[in-house]
Amino acid sequence: MNNIVPMARRALLVAIGMAAATFSTSYDQTISAADSPLMQALELPQRLPTIQPVAYTTAAAIAEDEDATGEVSLEERFDAMVESMEEFEESLDEVAEVAGNDSIVVSGSSKSTMKVVGRVHADAWGFDISDADRAAIGRMNGNEGDPQNRLGFRRVRFGVRGDIQDNMEYRIEMEFASGNDSEFRDVWLGWKHLPVLQKVLLGNQKRPYGLDHLNSSRFNVFLERPFVIESFNQDARRLGIGAYGVSDDQRWNWRYGVFNQELIQASGQAVGDHLNLQVAGRLANTIWYDDVSGGRGYAHWAVSGSHADSGRNPNLANFNHRPEARSEKDWLNTGPIDNADHYELIGFENVVNIGALQIVGEYQSVWVDRDGASDVRLDGGYAYVSYFLTGEHMPWSRSSGTLARIVPFQNFWLVDRCDGCREAGWGAWQIAARYSYADFNDDDIFGGKGESFTFGLNWYWNPNARMQFNYINGRIEDVETVAGPLALDSGDYNIFGARFMVDF
Repeated sequence: MNNIVPMARRALLVAIGMAAATFSTSYDQTISAADSPLMQALELPQRLPTIQPVAYTTAAAIAEDEDATGEVSLEERFDAMVESMEEFEESLDEVAEVAGNDSIVVSGSSKSTMKVVGRVHADAWGFDISDADRAAIGRMNGNEGDPQNRLGFRRVRFGVRGDIQDNMEYRIEMEFASGNDSEFRDVWLGWKHLPVLQKVLLGNQKRPYGLDHLNSSRFNVFLERPFVIESFNQDARRLGIGAYGVSDDQRWNWRYGVFNQELIQASGQAVGDHLNLQVAGRLANTIWYDDVSGGRGYAHWAVSGSHADSGRNPNLANFNHRPEARSEKDWLNTGPIDNADHYELIGFENVVNIGALQIVGEYQSVWVDRDGASDVRLDGGYAYVSYFLTGEHMPWSRSSGTLARIVPFQNFWLVDRCDGCREAGWGAWQIAARYSYADFNDDDIFGGKGESFTFGLNWYWNPNARMQFNYINGRIEDVETVAGPLALDSGDYNIFGARFMVDF
């Protein structure tokens, strides 16, 4: 009875060895055929890792061989077989490494790929308003009174993206930060490697103006975007069709498209007799990029523009923003501009990066054409400087003309060693300062004038996680909060913000 288990084990190993050898023979035949369907489907290199055949034999042959020579024991033969199997597994791992990326989730179709993406931004905001300004700021806040401190999620996004044969791609991303009121963000299908157009996306995507909006929230230096950037491109994404291209030397990149102006990320559709179309585009140039240093030095400029037909729908000519923090209401607010027929936008942007130091600036202006009333001009801009105390730099994507992922020299970690000491890595530390200005007052429109200084401290734990701290000192003045142009409010404010964030 005691010999049954070892014998069963050995018989199983013999069977495995025979199956492995059969697979090995089939594998050798597969890689020898250059036009093999497997080779074409996987698009593997013609030279794959070599898999050594696994030696196998029957129990009778083993016994006969052992009786004939008396040199190799049955146990030694099985040990050799186990060793061959381990080598076979290592060879299979090499094949898997060449054939595909294990981090890619398998989609419902064998011809498609699917990658899971997401981000979590947890915020804390505190408002410090003086007694003298509390009433005015309360009216700006929608008569909600003194702005309340806030704890919660700024973003909770989860989605998938991937490729569909032969040259298509897709993305679906949902936003869950509002609890039960979930919305979508990027939802599009697209075609790439096209002649002339290069890449075309159809669906909900960012309109192509405003560097700080085109930058992902995963990489932006400050918690919230400046007055003018968010006001002129609220929530950024619209349903439309856009083309994206880049020159062969990556010095130039461009994007342009046609969009519906309705914000549909909650309802999923725009309904009406008027298309409310908008044409927008951006041309960007990385005028200098230091390849030798790995992109630690570069310079960029871009110009963007848009023409939007509002069809006399005042809700489409409505420009507003919070105080560059998560308040209850918008403190700068033109309200719907009556009799607006169309408006034009033009924007300029510039970036200079020298090692750990970066300087960024943008300016945008909007002209609103009104029937039966004077035209209105609104404008604003911002500038900021940032510096890595630990020596890193802000990476740059030349293909899109936007900021890229920050990679610390050393990730943040803290462990106890076996000798009783501790060892740590401190991540990357960055300081930043921004000035922002917006003027939304013209003729009979009193959306207010905003001015703010923001001081930031960013602690990057690793390329996918960081903490951000902002202090904002600002002032909103001459904003209409009640009926009548003579009832204008002004007030100063101090705001503190912090964010803990990860993305994957």
